Amino acid sequence: MSIFESQKIYILMNLKNIFLLIVLTVIAANITAQDETADKDIKTGWNFGLLPVVSYNSDLGFQYGVLTNVYNYGDGKVFPKYYHSIYAEVSRYTKGSGIYRLFYDSEYLIPGIRLTADLSYLPDQALDFFGFNGYNAIYNETWRDDTQPDSIYKSRMYYKHQRNILRFKADFQGGTGLKNLNWAVGYEFMNVDIGSVPIDKLNEGKDESDMLPNVNGLYDDYIDWGIIDANEADGGMHNSLKLGLVYDTRDNEPCPMSGIWTELVLFNSFSESFNFGKLAFTHRQYFTLIPKNVSLAYCLGYQGIVYGEAPFYMLPYMVYSYMPSSTIDGLGGSKSVRGMIRNRLVAKGVAYGNFEIRWKLVRFNFINQKWYLAINPFFDVGRTVQKSELDLSGVPDSIRQDYFRTSDETFHFTYGAGLHIAMNENFVIAAELGFPADKRDGGMGIYIGMNWLF
Repeated sequence: MSIFESQKIYILMNLKNIFLLIVLTVIAANITAQDETADKDIKTGWNFGLLPVVSYNSDLGFQYGVLTNVYNYGDGKVFPKYYHSIYAEVSRYTKGSGIYRLFYDSEYLIPGIRLTADLSYLPDQALDFFGFNGYNAIYNETWRDDTQPDSIYKSRMYYKHQRNILRFKADFQGGTGLKNLNWAVGYEFMNVDIGSVPIDKLNEGKDESDMLPNVNGLYDDYIDWGIIDANEADGGMHNSLKLGLVYDTRDNEPCPMSGIWTELVLFNSFSESFNFGKLAFTHRQYFTLIPKNVSLAYCLGYQGIVYGEAPFYMLPYMVYSYMPSSTIDGLGGSKSVRGMIRNRLVAKGVAYGNFEIRWKLVRFNFINQKWYLAINPFFDVGRTVQKSELDLSGVPDSIRQDYFRTSDETFHFTYGAGLHIAMNENFVIAAELGFPADKRDGGMGIYIGMNWLF
């Protein structure tokens, strides 16, 4: 089966899953334990939604699992805010990749301080890897197409490598004494295990015609050429500290209709071989176009290494004062530039922007819960602003032009739209479809998950 055929199967299954997940969530997977109040618009007590996770990839297998988000609204005085939120997900592919995550968020466990804590194990047997500096790294899709002749085809896994992450992080925010301005500090432990794609494991149970060839991937080639050094090739154990300022005037956190969220964060990470600092600036702003129903939202950001040297596997790591999703890797994919392949743009410094209209088409009450259904046409952009310096002396002259360019990097544009269904303003199921404007950034992307992008 070619990569294009498997992508069609994956897309069709996920389109079906969009509707399946919504139906299961609305009918079968909502359980509420709450007090009745005179005001039916106020939620109280405990409330949670349960969502199955189902997808398919011909090389990774079937993905299956479940996720839940539990909210405690207490006496309802802070609704639509909550007193406590607990998110849990257990999902895996039949070939071994998966997400095992527990996440906690509260402004009330420690009076006057917001605490977010995360404990995750994130095995990924086929993480996307396309090199560095955007279009300076040539992406040749035919090398992944097994319908091509042997002289062209390399492997469906050529632009992949294995990465397993064990992570614990705790972030704190509190008031500075100035209105809407908070301080932010955080600690993070992360053990990153890097390696080649486990071809033999992925070939288990496959017909001979569908087996992956046991050849080098781009990651292996970069090691052989000396672009990736031996002291970073296998990953490492990192302790990281975070310090920043956050200015927040949003009227509602899950889906604001007005306000600003601007933050400046310095992230210092050190391991046995590396010590570096990354500066992250993010500005998000929201405008009401039609009260309660239509808004304009945009996000502008920069992430860059400001001192020291970062290992290649930490360059894609995106830094924020608060990170509700399990991972945010590089630019490309569901959590950054939608429609661009994941990790397409990795460099010492990147800039990006997201722009979208959010239209809440329908509001309704069902099974004693408050719901809305929304769409969001969007436009995203990103580019390299600080190039990673690469030593290409080990790359054979005869093939260098097939892998590297020095002057092609420019803006990467994508566009698309999404569908969101939300329960009680907080539990949000998201399905988005994105397209790159340039085929060098891949093909269509379909994303099913939780929450608005920002």
